[in-house]
Amino acid sequence: QVQLVESGGGLVQPGGSLRLSCAASGRAFSSYDMGWFRQTPGKEREFVLAVSWHRGDTYYADSAMGRFTISGNSAKNMVYLQMNNLRPDGTALYYCAAGPKTYSGRSYYTKTDSYDYWGQGTQVTVSS
Repeated sequence: QVQLVESGGGLVQPGGSLRLSCAASGRAFSSYDMGWFRQTPGKEREFVLAVSWHRGDTYYADSAMGRFTISGNSAKNMVYLQMNNLRPDGTALYYCAAGPKTYSGRSYYTKTDSYDYWGQGTQVTVSS
Protein backbone atom coordinates (compact mmCIF):
# COMPACT_ATOMS: atom_id res chain seq x y z
CA GLN A 1 0.00 0.00 0.00
CA VAL A 2 1.00 3.63 -0.33
CA GLN A 3 1.23 6.41 2.23
CA LEU A 4 0.57 10.00 1.16
CA VAL A 5 1.67 13.22 2.83
CA GLU A 6 0.66 16.63 1.48
CA SER A 7 2.58 19.86 1.98
CA GLY A 8 2.93 23.29 0.47
CA GLY A 9 -0.26 24.90 1.67
CA GLY A 10 -0.37 28.40 3.08
CA LEU A 11 -1.77 31.87 2.71
CA VAL A 12 -1.82 33.36 -0.78
CA GLN A 13 -3.41 36.49 -2.18
CA PRO A 14 -6.15 36.28 -4.80
CA GLY A 15 -4.59 35.90 -8.21
CA GLY A 16 -1.52 34.27 -6.74
CA SER A 17 -0.08 30.80 -7.25
CA LEU A 18 0.75 27.89 -5.02
CA ARG A 19 2.21 24.45 -5.61
CA LEU A 20 1.08 21.64 -3.39
CA SER A 21 3.17 18.52 -3.01
CA CYS A 22 2.09 14.97 -2.27
CA ALA A 23 4.89 12.70 -1.10
CA ALA A 24 4.20 9.03 -1.73
CA SER A 25 5.94 6.23 0.15
CA GLY A 26 5.59 2.49 0.27
CA ARG A 27 4.83 2.19 -3.42
CA ALA A 28 5.39 4.28 -6.51
CA PHE A 29 2.64 6.81 -7.17
CA SER A 30 2.67 5.65 -10.78
CA SER A 31 1.17 2.36 -9.56
CA TYR A 32 -2.08 4.23 -8.96
CA ASP A 33 -4.50 6.67 -10.45
CA MET A 34 -4.21 9.87 -8.43
CA GLY A 35 -6.61 12.62 -7.48
CA TRP A 36 -6.75 15.91 -5.63
CA PHE A 37 -9.77 16.91 -3.59
CA ARG A 38 -10.56 19.79 -1.27
CA GLN A 39 -12.88 20.34 1.64
CA THR A 40 -14.23 23.25 3.63
CA PRO A 41 -15.90 23.00 7.03
CA GLY A 42 -19.41 21.64 6.87
CA LYS A 43 -19.13 20.59 3.24
CA GLU A 44 -18.39 17.34 1.48
CA ARG A 45 -14.99 16.66 0.00
CA GLU A 46 -14.94 18.14 -3.50
CA PHE A 47 -13.17 16.83 -6.58
CA VAL A 48 -10.46 19.09 -8.01
CA LEU A 49 -8.66 17.00 -10.60
CA ALA A 50 -7.39 13.49 -11.24
CA VAL A 51 -4.90 11.75 -13.46
CA SER A 52 -4.61 8.30 -14.91
CA TRP A 53 -0.88 8.05 -15.49
CA HIS A 54 -1.05 4.80 -17.46
CA ARG A 55 -3.63 6.20 -19.87
CA GLY A 56 -2.27 9.75 -19.93
CA ASP A 57 -5.69 11.18 -19.12
CA THR A 58 -6.37 14.10 -16.78
CA TYR A 59 -9.78 15.13 -15.51
CA TYR A 60 -10.65 18.54 -14.11
CA ALA A 61 -13.40 20.09 -12.08
CA ASP A 62 -14.82 23.15 -13.83
CA SER A 63 -13.27 25.32 -11.13
CA ALA A 64 -9.81 23.92 -11.89
CA MET A 65 -9.90 23.95 -15.67
CA GLY A 66 -7.29 26.27 -17.14
CA ARG A 67 -5.80 27.18 -13.75
CA PHE A 68 -4.67 23.94 -12.05
CA THR A 69 -2.32 21.28 -13.34
CA ILE A 70 -0.99 18.01 -11.96
CA SER A 71 2.46 16.57 -12.47
CA GLY A 72 4.66 13.88 -11.01
CA ASN A 73 8.34 13.25 -10.34
CA SER A 74 9.01 9.53 -10.34
CA ALA A 75 12.56 9.89 -9.05
CA LYS A 76 11.24 11.66 -5.93
CA ASN A 77 7.96 9.75 -5.83
CA MET A 78 6.16 13.08 -5.59
CA VAL A 79 2.96 14.40 -7.13
CA TYR A 80 2.35 18.13 -7.49
CA LEU A 81 -0.71 20.30 -7.84
CA GLN A 82 0.13 23.64 -9.42
CA MET A 83 -2.59 26.19 -8.74
CA ASN A 84 -2.58 29.52 -10.57
CA ASN A 85 -4.86 32.52 -10.43
CA LEU A 86 -6.24 31.42 -7.10
CA ARG A 87 -9.57 32.77 -5.94
CA PRO A 88 -10.97 33.14 -2.41
CA ASP A 89 -13.29 30.21 -3.07
CA GLY A 90 -10.17 28.08 -3.35
CA THR A 91 -9.72 28.30 0.41
CA ALA A 92 -9.92 24.73 1.66
CA LEU A 93 -8.06 21.75 3.02
CA TYR A 94 -6.52 20.00 0.03
CA TYR A 95 -6.05 16.23 -0.09
CA CYS A 96 -4.24 13.95 -2.48
CA ALA A 97 -5.58 10.46 -2.98
CA ALA A 98 -4.57 7.25 -4.70
CA GLY A 99 -6.76 4.56 -6.18
CA PRO A 100 -6.41 1.50 -8.38
CA LYS A 101 -5.63 1.90 -12.04
CA THR A 102 -8.79 1.75 -14.06
CA TYR A 103 -10.16 2.43 -17.52
CA SER A 104 -13.16 4.28 -16.16
CA GLY A 105 -14.58 7.57 -17.34
CA ARG A 106 -14.42 11.00 -15.73
CA SER A 107 -17.31 10.51 -13.33
CA TYR A 108 -15.50 7.63 -11.63
CA TYR A 109 -12.57 9.85 -10.72
CA THR A 110 -14.74 12.55 -9.19
CA LYS A 111 -15.96 10.24 -6.42
CA THR A 112 -14.11 9.89 -3.12
CA ASP A 113 -15.06 6.20 -2.98
CA SER A 114 -12.86 5.59 -6.03
CA TYR A 115 -9.73 6.17 -3.93
CA ASP A 116 -8.29 3.86 -1.30
CA TYR A 117 -5.53 6.01 0.17
CA TRP A 118 -5.61 9.58 1.42
CA GLY A 119 -3.18 12.03 2.91
CA GLN A 120 -3.92 14.19 5.92
CA GLY A 121 -4.45 17.36 3.90
CA THR A 122 -2.76 20.73 3.62
CA GLN A 123 -4.56 24.01 4.23
CA VAL A 124 -4.77 26.64 1.51
CA THR A 125 -6.12 30.07 2.35
CA VAL A 126 -6.73 32.59 -0.41
CA SER A 127 -7.21 36.03 1.07
CA SER A 128 -5.97 39.58 0.80
